Amino acid sequence: MWTFIKDHWRDGVEILILAACIYQIYRAFRATRGAQILVGLATVLILLTLATAVFEFEVIRWIITRAAAVLAFALIVIFQPELRTGLARLGSNRLFSLFSRRRIDFLERFADAVVHLSKQRIGALFAIQRDVSLKEQLDTGVALDARFSPELALCVFLPKSPLHDGGMILAEDRVAGAACVFPVSDREMKDRSIGLRHRAAIGLTERTDAVAVVVSEESGGISVCEGGVMRRNLTEKEFRERLSDIFLTARPEDHGSEENQLDRQAVLPAAGDRDLVSHQGQP
Repeated sequence: MWTFIKDHWRDGVEILILAACIYQIYRAFRATRGAQILVGLATVLILLTLATAVFEFEVIRWIITRAAAVLAFALIVIFQPELRTGLARLGSNRLFSLFSRRRIDFLERFADAVVHLSKQRIGALFAIQRDVSLKEQLDTGVALDARFSPELALCVFLPKSPLHDGGMILAEDRVAGAACVFPVSDREMKDRSIGLRHRAAIGLTERTDAVAVVVSEESGGISVCEGGVMRRNLTEKEFRERLSDIFLTARPEDHGSEENQLDRQAVLPAAGDRDLVSHQGQP
């Protein structure tokens, strides 16, 4: 047994490295739009290969062999947007990036702003840009270049504000634009209560790796959308934890650990009952 381990330990390490790489690639690409198409093509190719091996179909074997290189190149061209999105998600993994205090401060201010808008029942739509540029959506609105603050968010989304109708795009810790038009998801929604803001959040996150946050004007409910999947009516605690899960901590499978729970509590503390904007002089 010892001799076998001594002779083949490198094979075991190599298998573990390959398994880890394949798993990370799977996690990065599984939520892209072309993932199901790619799985379907791979399934057809595997079935044809097995049928060729069993029944000795020489013509099909010749076609598969000759077309393999061309098919690989064609897949790169066809799935170029999905590859970019998947690689962007892979690169944004905690394993490959270190977050700074600057990002933590921004998320604290952002969470405070969203909670305040929710309590005031002021409708809002935010898109936090990650690796995929939102320039296409930014061009539909009013370009800004301002440090994000809860007061600025409140001014933009007040019902009579000229910029309240549309979405706010955030890049790093700055407001890149407001009154931006986001693509509305054409997916059929089972819940008929989902409004235009929510459909726009889903549509944007289906096409990019951005994270969208929606505040309902009717109920004040907070929703977070990532990868076309929306979590609605989050409490303040759930919302802050969700932001930490996406931007500051490991992926969801690590959320149960005590270390990560303490990390989330330290990163995005609750704002409490303090007002974000002074109300001095008001009755």
